[in-house]
Amino acid sequence: MRLDALVAALDEGRLAGAALDVYETEPLPAGHPLWTREDVFLTPHVAGAGPHADERRFAVLLENARRFATGRELVNVVDKTRWF
Repeated sequence: MRLDALVAALDEGRLAGAALDVYETEPLPAGHPLWTREDVFLTPHVAGAGPHADERRFAVLLENARRFATGRELVNVVDKTRWF
């Protein structure tokens, strides 16, 4: 489980903190150790919302269309095998 790896990295000092909006299991289970950590900021899968979200999404779409048309690498490409 990747959240367990995150907890281990925090415990071992390999990460100073984390901010999460999406979890492997949603909602994050009530007893999960991330809920009680002071070095973790959790939001309920709403971080993408905001007054300018539509404009930001369109800007990325437009930029990627331009890049695709000219054969350049796209921005914000997600590697689903690596979870980011």
